[in-house]
Amino acid sequence: MTAPPPRVVRPRLRDLGIAIGRFPTGRDNAITDVAGVRVGHVTKVEGEGELVPGIGPVRTGVTAVVPAEGDVFLDRVFTASYVLNGAGEVTGLTQINEWGLCETPILLCSTLCVGRVLDATVAWLSQLHPKIGKEYDVAIPVVAECDDSYLNDAVGRHVMQADVIAALETARGGAVDEGCVGAGTGMQTFHFAGGIGTSSRRVPMAGLDVSVGALVLSNFGDRDLLRVDGVPVGRLISDRFAHIPRRGPAGSIIVLVATDAPLIHRQLSRLARRAALAIGRTGGYAANNSGEIVLAWSTANRVPRLAADDPAVPRSSRSLSARPIAPGRHMAEVVLDTELDPLFEAAVDVVEEAILNAICAGVDMTGHSAHHAPALPLDAVAEILKQYRPPHPSDPRPSL
Repeated sequence: MTAPPPRVVRPRLRDLGIAIGRFPTGRDNAITDVAGVRVGHVTKVEGEGELVPGIGPVRTGVTAVVPAEGDVFLDRVFTASYVLNGAGEVTGLTQINEWGLCETPILLCSTLCVGRVLDATVAWLSQLHPKIGKEYDVAIPVVAECDDSYLNDAVGRHVMQADVIAALETARGGAVDEGCVGAGTGMQTFHFAGGIGTSSRRVPMAGLDVSVGALVLSNFGDRDLLRVDGVPVGRLISDRFAHIPRRGPAGSIIVLVATDAPLIHRQLSRLARRAALAIGRTGGYAANNSGEIVLAWSTANRVPRLAADDPAVPRSSRSLSARPIAPGRHMAEVVLDTELDPLFEAAVDVVEEAILNAICAGVDMTGHSAHHAPALPLDAVAEILKQYRPPHPSDPRPSL
């Protein structure tokens, strides 16, 4: 077994002088700028050489996203989904669409690890809540996947229970590692290395200053079609990679969109659909064999599992829940649909930038059988963008 290589931190999109959209970012330009959202990664890079199914080489990992502060099992969040093309899997999606709620952390992983990650999350939840299956009903964890088998021994299912628990237990706010980390370790975006990306915006809306953030597990796209802020970067640099064999153009992307704007399930469904516009902006077209699946949630209104006056509900959970107005009833704040346009606009921007951050952060990654995903050449990209775009006034272009 080999230890993961030292993490290499590369410039993000804004370090190249490109700012997507007109709204300012949050402090860390990450999904964690939505207060209470936390992210944890476990990265596994082991072995080299030819593929031996069940043995390696390993280029994979797991990412855990906790949707809100406190305990989302007891204090759930309004959630919705959108499927652009459905050649992918998200467990718990049927329940989310039925109830309009998410009650577990969201786990991201390699396709064939979904069962193992779900099982590990059930074990973690059951230990956290021993009443599951007794006083409480059972839980269906949300686990989403992309296929990293071009670089990784996917059949080996190398994400173990300890890895899942470590990702959950180390999930935190603040800056989020991007690129070839966690579930994104063996992923590719437009045939460049890098799977995890994130971004955020602050948006004035309905007299509120709200935050919206996105995190993507990105594994889609044809290199020739890559566009960066509308510039056909992929077409302009693809010749230098013509000698490198590549997988087909299909693939998948899981998009997570979080906001603290007070929205309900129906409105979040509308918000989730806007992510498809961002995928298209970067050059995606929802290939036949791809899965573009979006989850969107709001941290503003919490929906308790139990009545607020039930002694089984911890005090910390009661303080987060929507306001009780009568036994079995709660009050939720809702922004009018007529006020949503700025949030829709910002959602497209954060998803686009998150996808681009995923490949800016990616490092050269060689997997099994000499399969290779190159890093995006940021020097060449910066030069192309300089020709097409002047520096953004709030983001002066640094030297690379």
